[in-house]
Amino acid sequence: MKLKSNKKGNYANLKRKAFLQMLLLTVTAAVTVFLLRIILRGQIGDRIVQFLSIIFYMDNSSARAIYHYVFRNNIDTILLLLTLFFLVIFSRFFISWFTKYFDEISSSMDRLVEDSEERISLSPEMDFMENRLNTIKDKLDKQKKAAQEAEQRKNDLVVYLAHDIRTPLTSVIGYLSLLDEAPDMPMEQRAKYTRITLDKAYRLEKQINEFFEITRYNLQQIKLERETIDLYYMLVQMADEFYPILSERGNTTVLRADENLTVYGDPVKLARVFNNILKNAAAYSYPNTEIIISAEEIEGYIKIVFQNQGQPIPPDKLAAVFEKFYRLDEARTSDTGGSGLGLSIAKEIVTLHGGTIVAQSKDNTVSFTVSLPAMP
Repeated sequence: MKLKSNKKGNYANLKRKAFLQMLLLTVTAAVTVFLLRIILRGQIGDRIVQFLSIIFYMDNSSARAIYHYVFRNNIDTILLLLTLFFLVIFSRFFISWFTKYFDEISSSMDRLVEDSEERISLSPEMDFMENRLNTIKDKLDKQKKAAQEAEQRKNDLVVYLAHDIRTPLTSVIGYLSLLDEAPDMPMEQRAKYTRITLDKAYRLEKQINEFFEITRYNLQQIKLERETIDLYYMLVQMADEFYPILSERGNTTVLRADENLTVYGDPVKLARVFNNILKNAAAYSYPNTEIIISAEEIEGYIKIVFQNQGQPIPPDKLAAVFEKFYRLDEARTSDTGGSGLGLSIAKEIVTLHGGTIVAQSKDNTVSFTVSLPAMP
């Protein structure tokens, strides 16, 4: 209700000025008629009588009788009509004055789509509209900039992926050529080259899968198939799946959750959310540290927190980690290279479930919190 009253108040200056203009026009019309009556008092009657005598060939007494009967006895009505007549004429100037606001707004709307950084400026009494238009302009500029940055990140990603694909592919071809050209190669050396070739092929498969991930993300609309999920079991299973990856750097997972905790949602999609977050934590955690996964029900929501020890995320990057194709490691190393879609997809899935996902970074602790409705 308060917001509604504020919006009404935004028009106060314009309404006040329009009211004063109309009042001024009405007073001006009345004063004009009043002055004309004073100035022409005594002259109008004689001229009307003279006009009737000449046009209709009347004698003076007859013309005066008609003047008194038609004009003199209806003077109030005639003055009212004259006042309305002048009011209509003066209103024409009021309309011209008022339409300038529409011209200003129309011109400002054109400038919304322009690339000019100049702020929109309107008449003082239109300051509320000026503020709104500038707010819209700022939002459009921000969206345009975000779209350009996203497109640039996507283009960079394609270049990076193309480079990453070419590198392992060249190695695969090179080692296979060596194996093909040297059939009598010692078994130990052959096994070494075969292992290297297989590793490169796996790397190549990963990069190709990222290309498919981009296509699916851009063209596929996510649909949910909800059911009651044993959340505790899902998180345990997730931690077990990441054990080989985490153990390479001495990382471990710690699960803190009620064994009877459940959540209503799409198990496949939510597993993907948790997988993407845990994969991110595994990639950026300090070696030999714990990744703490906690879950509990608070005020009708299931809150799942993934917390790891790693390099702090700057505030500007923290706000962008859920954007498409955004990557924390701009250098794109082989160890942490990815499409930059994981967290963006996670956010979309969580949003479709009616929940939220937020990232926090303080000192050397990074946490991602997923909040999901406990009941359908």
